[in-house]
Amino acid sequence: MTNDSSHTEIAIIAGGGPAGLTMAYELARRSRKVKPLLFEASDSLGGIARTVAYRGNLIDLGGHRFFSKSRVVNDIWSEIMPRQSAPALDEILTGTPAATDADAATDPQRADDVMLQRRRVSRIYQLHRFFDYPLSLSLRTLRALGLKRTIATGLGFLAARLHPRKEVTLEDFYINRFGMPLYRQCFEDYTRKVWGKHPSELGAEWGAQRVKGLSISSLLKDMLSKKLGHKNSRSTETSLIEEFLYPKAGSGQMWELMGEQAERNGAVISRDSTVTEIFVGPDNRVQRVTVAPPSGNEVSHPCDWFISSMPLNELISAIRGIKVPDEVLRIATELPFRDFITVGLLLPELKISNGTTLNTYRNRIPDTWIYVQEKEVRLGRIQVFNNWSPYMVRDFENSVWLGLEYFCNEGDELWQMSDSDFIEMAKRELESIGLIDAASVIDATRIKVKKAYPSYFGSYRELDKVKDFLSTIPNLFCIGRNGQHRYNNMDHSMLTAIKAADCILMGNVADKSDVWNVNTEQEYHEIKDN
Repeated sequence: MTNDSSHTEIAIIAGGGPAGLTMAYELARRSRKVKPLLFEASDSLGGIARTVAYRGNLIDLGGHRFFSKSRVVNDIWSEIMPRQSAPALDEILTGTPAATDADAATDPQRADDVMLQRRRVSRIYQLHRFFDYPLSLSLRTLRALGLKRTIATGLGFLAARLHPRKEVTLEDFYINRFGMPLYRQCFEDYTRKVWGKHPSELGAEWGAQRVKGLSISSLLKDMLSKKLGHKNSRSTETSLIEEFLYPKAGSGQMWELMGEQAERNGAVISRDSTVTEIFVGPDNRVQRVTVAPPSGNEVSHPCDWFISSMPLNELISAIRGIKVPDEVLRIATELPFRDFITVGLLLPELKISNGTTLNTYRNRIPDTWIYVQEKEVRLGRIQVFNNWSPYMVRDFENSVWLGLEYFCNEGDELWQMSDSDFIEMAKRELESIGLIDAASVIDATRIKVKKAYPSYFGSYRELDKVKDFLSTIPNLFCIGRNGQHRYNNMDHSMLTAIKAADCILMGNVADKSDVWNVNTEQEYHEIKDN
């Protein structure tokens, strides 16, 4: 099918997150015959990986480490944002003089679009103390656990190895790899916070996809390799990586720049534009797509290809022209999601100091993420934006900029709470666990995100029936996290787009298995990155 006098093939891309943008970028740069039209429902690009500006400070929705074992993904990132080559930007976490972080944050000569190399520091906060995450077997960790817990952890792991469970649930998955005591201390309550479900109610598939190679065995292997001086990032579990790249102005900077480059190559990107109807003709191909642009007047676009990173429930409900089987509609409609709220909190300082051997500015804590395991608070995770990039904090020298992350369901108590009440609750929770003085908060804001995390329970277990139906539409490709209802990281979402672009440009559209199989191969280990 062709759609204009120059016989340009039109690819409609719904969704401006990492997957949709990568698709537009790849098609535009690899072929002059394909004209990508990308429609993003919001006013910004990046999806859940976007960056939000608030009074001179930047908030990343969840934080995203730029690390991948895929060469093609790394090459794309490098094409768009080169890595910082000069060591002048000595970061808080690298062990070099810390004052240069403050210099970098205020030096206009260093405002180029570059990726910074960061040292990954994430810790668990529990019992009002810090534990390494990923879990380490260092003396610091053993001291924090105490003798009794350490012995129980070792015995629990041995019991799990001698009598492994059949892996039906996520609880089974964790216990097999860490033993019961460590599972209860480090995974059980946090998982319940994130998903609103006990791990025994979640499928083991989540662990197999997101925590594939992480276990006490892998921790021992990693520790031994370091002692022997062996270091190979391609064989290291992603959850054990010590360094990653990160855009100066937050994760969203990458996706805004990718959008700009795609447009320079001929793609057309429309923001505040929602796909409302997908018409499938008698030949079982998507023939046109109706979009509601900012003007409010719906417009239909003919297309040769439709690439969707829309949530599957929205995709299925928008299909017209053919009968969607009742069972497929039910499964798609009932697919579960977890929603997300973040509170940006600006303070002069925290009540806690470094506590590590790392050199930091003013002896601040070095963490990028803090996983909050305290049962008495709803708070799930904390981002310290100063440590992601000094450029994200307007007054880096005199303030600490935090992102407090809460997981919820749209319409529940947390979601319905007013901004002011929610912020007050967040301040009280952080004070109650000893991290801040609530009275010292300078400023705060709240951001809500729908359908942040595809969930692995309920009708998810019947997802193959939805996939089978969609596979009967040859010019439709589902990509990305929500497009496949799979909790992919950014690089996996990008790879689904790259595989789909290969199918279109090489004429191999009959078999879409490569697109759906991204992040199911056992050799590609990855861990939760938000």
